[in-house]
Amino acid sequence: MKKKNKPYKPLPSYLTIGPSDIHGVGIFAKEDIPKDIIIGITHIYDPNFEHDFIRTPLGGFINHDARPNCKLVEVNADYHYKQLQTISKIEQGEELTLKYSLYKLKK
Repeated sequence: MKKKNKPYKPLPSYLTIGPSDIHGVGIFAKEDIPKDIIIGITHIYDPNFEHDFIRTPLGGFINHDARPNCKLVEVNADYHYKQLQTISKIEQGEELTLKYSLYKLKK
């Protein structure tokens, strides 16, 4: 089966990157996003990269908040990648956030 050539989109169509009151830039909802939605891959395990992970645009621009509206989900026991999941409804214009630290992620 031949794949259709589609242009690369670094984020889902319902997200955008914009100025953040938290830190520099962040990821924002262009429309309401329901609770418990898997948005996409944020980190891909690769021991050749700093902290053992490659961050996707989704993982690279999401900011920390002590009261986050998203969480990271480990996809399998091998921990080869992580996905972003909403933990509450996110309103249009709201910034997506995670609770994280600057410590090394464990694989």
